[in-house]
Amino acid sequence: MPFRAVLGFLGAQEQASATEAAANTSAAAQRESARLAAEAARFRPVGITTRYGSSNFQMSPEGYLTGAGYNVSPELKAYQDRLSGLTGGALTQAEMAQQQFAPLSQAATGLFSLGQQYLQQTPQQVAAQYIQQQQDLLAPSRERQMAQLQNQLFQQGRGGLSVGATGMRPSGAVGLGATTPELEAYYNAIAQQDAGLAAQAQQEGQRNVAFGAGLFGTGAGMLGQYQAGQVGALSPFSAYLGAGSTIESLGQQPLDIGAQLGGRAATAGGNVGQALLTGGLSAAQTQQRGSGFSPMAGLYSGLANSPRLQTGFERLFGGGIGGAGGSGLSQYEMDALSRDAFNQSAYAGGIY
Repeated sequence: MPFRAVLGFLGAQEQASATEAAANTSAAAQRESARLAAEAARFRPVGITTRYGSSNFQMSPEGYLTGAGYNVSPELKAYQDRLSGLTGGALTQAEMAQQQFAPLSQAATGLFSLGQQYLQQTPQQVAAQYIQQQQDLLAPSRERQMAQLQNQLFQQGRGGLSVGATGMRPSGAVGLGATTPELEAYYNAIAQQDAGLAAQAQQEGQRNVAFGAGLFGTGAGMLGQYQAGQVGALSPFSAYLGAGSTIESLGQQPLDIGAQLGGRAATAGGNVGQALLTGGLSAAQTQQRGSGFSPMAGLYSGLANSPRLQTGFERLFGGGIGGAGGSGLSQYEMDALSRDAFNQSAYAGGIY
């Protein structure tokens, strides 16, 4: 095998070994930088104690959070116990509210039904019914008045007297019939009374519709009171439960504060860890570049690339004629060959 190939192979082997060693060193440095960065950014909660309670955190041997809790102060705990008794009683009272307010619901249902009955008739129907009812009430008294008037006329001998008849009216309607003055006055009074009843009947029909609608409004109001009573019955329970929740929040404050402090510390540690990681990576890269060169690999490469040394080695080991020691080289050529080998080695090693 030519000496140049042998020297090139030896140089490549040396360079590969140096590169692998540099890569391993760089990887170890990067792992250490990452470990330091992760350690700096780790969440570390802080135990806090206040007047209202205290917090506690459980960490694993590896430094990870495994549990968290808090304890309220004895004073707040006593308040909670007292509120708990009130809360149970208030809930029992709220459960009884449906039965207590049931009459309101029943009354509202009755008013709705009654109002519907009133609104089933039109104002005209109500007016006609009103007139009929009033005339039925007035009928007995009118009959007695008629009997008394006829008896009076009979006793006076004027029972058959009829005066005051009129002819046909211009419109074609029949005129007034002949009668006695007493009977005329009687019927005129009845006609005026019926006219008054007709006017009242119209107003009565309107009032009937308004009254029916009012029943619906009253029923709706009662139903609203029923529902408001149900909701209001829960107010004491809600108030007591809210007070207990407020006390619990006061006792929980140390846990929240400790977690917030731990989060801030983790954020700050993360910034520090990022700086450590960046610096460690830069250092690892610099170390890899500085240690990735092998002087022996440079020596072998220099020797393989030197034509003069190549020729000398071939003559030295190739069995040439003459020279010192039977090597085929003169003493002068042997000295020159040694100087070239030294120069190549020194250059490769970074001396020059």
